Amino acid sequence: MERELSFSMSSVAGSVAKFASLALPFLFFLLFSSLIPSAEAYDALDPNGNITIKWDVMQWTPDGYVAVVTMFNYQQYRHIQAPGWTLGWTWQKKEVIWSMVGAQTTDQGDCSRFKGGNLPHCCRKDPIIVDLLPGTPYNQQIANCCKGGVINSWVQDPANAASSFQVSVGSSGTTNKTVRVPKNFTLKAPGPGYTCGIGKVVKPTKFVTQDGRRTTQALMTWNVTCTYSQFLAQKTPTCCVSLSSFYNDTIVNCPTCTCGCQNNATQPGSCVDPDSPYLASAVNAVDKNSYTPLVQCTSHMCPIRVHWHVKLNYKDYWRVKIAITNFNYRMNYTQWNLVIQHPNFDNITTIFSYNYKSLTPYGGINDTAMLWGVKFYNDFLMQAGPYGNVQSELLFRKDPTTFTFHQGWAFPRRIYFNGDNCVMPSPDSYPWLPNAATQLKSTLLISLFAALTWLLINA
Repeated sequence: MERELSFSMSSVAGSVAKFASLALPFLFFLLFSSLIPSAEAYDALDPNGNITIKWDVMQWTPDGYVAVVTMFNYQQYRHIQAPGWTLGWTWQKKEVIWSMVGAQTTDQGDCSRFKGGNLPHCCRKDPIIVDLLPGTPYNQQIANCCKGGVINSWVQDPANAASSFQVSVGSSGTTNKTVRVPKNFTLKAPGPGYTCGIGKVVKPTKFVTQDGRRTTQALMTWNVTCTYSQFLAQKTPTCCVSLSSFYNDTIVNCPTCTCGCQNNATQPGSCVDPDSPYLASAVNAVDKNSYTPLVQCTSHMCPIRVHWHVKLNYKDYWRVKIAITNFNYRMNYTQWNLVIQHPNFDNITTIFSYNYKSLTPYGGINDTAMLWGVKFYNDFLMQAGPYGNVQSELLFRKDPTTFTFHQGWAFPRRIYFNGDNCVMPSPDSYPWLPNAATQLKSTLLISLFAALTWLLINA
């Protein structure tokens, strides 16, 4: 019996040791994979947002094909602003670009293997494409091209939410079976932030004539999907939120060092003092091709600040003022927008001098709004300075079952500016109602009185 028991115990111990030897590597893998920062491009307020690049092969040529490439911005509130998009990929064979309409490559590359005067537009294995500028001659344009790489968001300006160009490719094959889809797609808008997947061959795109009486289709079509991640786009936040109210004198500023800290000792020129006599020379000396913000010296050092002020309280309504301030001397925002989450947006009554669109990322819950400027009035947010701000007011109807000024309910849950999540102040710093402060003082006084009474009784 003892021999059988010792044998069974040794078998169990061997099994445990074998299981541990197999499980430990897996556990280490899970541990280290959890430590790697995720660059997953997911936006809870726009879960299906992406930029889709569609290639439509329209005709075959003696050594390749002619294709129309279109970038569709399916993001509700994130757009590509100046200086515009930059698209790249890698050819799988020895393809060249013979010509382009509506766009151009930034570098021709080495075309020495071609003889004669008719050289390709680009011979690089990894071409980089940019949009043409407005004002391009009409014979070099196609539809949806030549906007300087600017693509507006789907909700804000659907008519300008796409960009196209035509490319003639050689040395690529002349049938659906011999053509190879390019790989390693990259999209900069204008800096990093987008991650593109592989090209997938899909059903050919169909085109309907203007009179609707005839349908044609592409010879071959493939799609590439690119998604955005704010963590890849920049190392630090780009905007912050400050709060105030009529019922409290406290102004809750953006958290200190939200987007960086003033440190001219180690980083000279990281910010500009608005009262400096050298302000004009510092601004004029900035590199126009640099994407790094040159901000006004503040405690938060953010390029953009959004201020939410609870302005007035009526019997059946309450009023909010929103002000956006640009502290960046290097950027004008021509098509700015805000996305704000607050439970009272289901009872929004009046919006003064802003455009409004309700977003419902959570099905039937109407608590998210997209706001942007009125064209030719306040849709242009100028660079830092006396005119670098826009503001407007919102009027909400009170819902007796939910409305309250207690515990910071009147302030937004989150705010996005141009698709980037802005840093909110800590909830414990929100302006509180005066009666809450009085109640707190009363509680402290009662506690102090009780402590003194206990000391006198036990003295």
